[in-house]
Formats: sequence, C-alpha cells, structure tokens
Amino acid sequence: MAGAQQREWRPASARSPPGIRLNHRLDPYSIRLFVSTAQAGSIVRAAEQEHIAASALSRRISDLEHAFGTPLLVRSPRGIALTDAGRLVLSRGMRFDAELQSLFHEVKRLGDELSGRVRLHANMSAVIGFLPERLGNFMAAHPGISVSLQEEDTRDVIRACLDDRADLGIGVETSVAAGLDVRHFADDPLHIVMPARHVLSGKPAVKFLDALQHPLIGVHEGGALDRSLRAQAQALDARFEPTVSLTSFDAVCRMVEAGLGIAVIPQSAATAYAGSAQFVRRPLDEPWAARRLMLYTLRRNPQPRAIQALMDSLLG
Repeated sequence: MAGAQQREWRPASARSPPGIRLNHRLDPYSIRLFVSTAQAGSIVRAAEQEHIAASALSRRISDLEHAFGTPLLVRSPRGIALTDAGRLVLSRGMRFDAELQSLFHEVKRLGDELSGRVRLHANMSAVIGFLPERLGNFMAAHPGISVSLQEEDTRDVIRACLDDRADLGIGVETSVAAGLDVRHFADDPLHIVMPARHVLSGKPAVKFLDALQHPLIGVHEGGALDRSLRAQAQALDARFEPTVSLTSFDAVCRMVEAGLGIAVIPQSAATAYAGSAQFVRRPLDEPWAARRLMLYTLRRNPQPRAIQALMDSLLG
C-alpha cells in the first residue's frame, strides 16, 4: 500500500528464539566462576578459591542468570543447589573453560616462537666485516627466522628501506629522509693499505693528501666511498684518480699486494683481506675518516617481532 511503512522481513530461522536475550553478553569469567561455585557447592568456598569477594561472585552469577533468563542456582541457608538449567550450564561451561584455557596456551606458545623472513640490505663493508659472525649467532639462536641478505651501495640500501623492499638496512652514516629510524651499528674508520716496503709504511698514520701523491687502487666507482674520496680530494684542491678501479675489497687488496698501488678502504675490509706479511695498514689521518655504519629501518611501531629480534641482535 502506498505510503505504508516498510518493514524488514526475516525468515523464522534468523529470528531470536523466545527467551534468548541477545543484548546480554556471556562473560567467560562469569561462566568460570559459576563452574567453580557449582563444583565447590558454596559461593563462599568458590570465592576463596578464585580470590574474589563472595558478594562480587554472587553478583556475577546473578548477572549470568539474567543473561540466560532463568535461575541457575537455588540458594538457601544450607548452601546452593543446581537447577536443571544450572546443570546444563555446568556441563557446557566446563568444556567451554577447558577450550578457553587450551586456546590461551596455544596462542601464548605461538607468540613465544619467533618465525618469519627478514629482508636485510647492507653495504659491502658491513657484509664483509661485521655481518657473518653476527648473522651466524642470530640464526643459530632463532632457527625459525630466515634472513635474506642483499649487498648494495648505501644510497640503494636507504632507498630499499624507504620503498619497503628492505626491513633493515646497514650503510654509511648520511642524512636521510623523514620516515626512517637511524641507529649506530658500528665504527668502521678508513685505513690506507699498502705494500710492506712502501715509502708511507714508516708513518704511524697517513694524511690523505700524502696518499694522493701515489698510484691508487679504487673500489666500486660511483659508490659511497668513491664519492666521498673524490669530494675530499676536491676540498684539498687535488684529484682522486685511481689507476685501477675494482668492484670488491678482496680484488683491491690483491692489486695492492701485487704492487700496483695503495688503497683507502674501511678498517673492516683491511682486517679481512690485508692480513698477510706483505701488507701494512695505517689509519687515515683525517677527521672525516672516522666512518660510522648505521642501521636504517622504516619507522613502524611496533616493529614485527622477527625484525625487532634481528635488530636487537645486530645492535646488542
């Protein structure tokens, strides 16, 4: 009929059965208290066992009876007795409480186990000088976590973190865009590696301008270290022009060993590759040579647990 108010039709199966009060929530804690009361045979004894005031426990059971819409207990000066509805709630409630306790322990056990995959991007010196032992210790302690390690230049490491292609990044300290958290990872100052009989080997430390007077071996042209050395040479009104430029620190050290020149490399790489009697290492005597490696992460609060665990391990 036109103008008549329309009413929503629901099938009988979707309607609330008579006597069910869907506007009342069944509290699992109240069901547990009812089970304890029924098993103890006394509100007072159950309250002592559950460490709750007897009046509060009695009120909980009254609320439960109100939610079910029927008495569950018959109270008398001699104690309590279960109604038929109370016996049904006791039977189902015991199973319900057992399932709830089982669920709690399963979820807790799952939460205690660390698992997942962490994407770690790092620059060459971090991969060579710091990560092998630290990652080995971490993966032995957390066999459920896999770590995907990718070596990149520092600027690519930072970009991967910003683009969420890396969960953690390690690279040389530099200014970064907002959205990244930055933490100190390790000190990795620059050293000069040279043949043992080189003219500069008698110095306790070597100035960069002195090193520029000799044939140089470069590493990773266009990388963070290469760009830094070129900028510092320009500041001295000099030029950084390696006679040979290679892509790895071990290849650089092999060229130094063959007498083709000297090289400026991080202490971590010098320690890893320049340990033979044919090499000497000297600190680069410049303020900017105090090079620091930083741990970069996309800002999240909280971090996923596997990522946080690796972060804590690397920084610990």
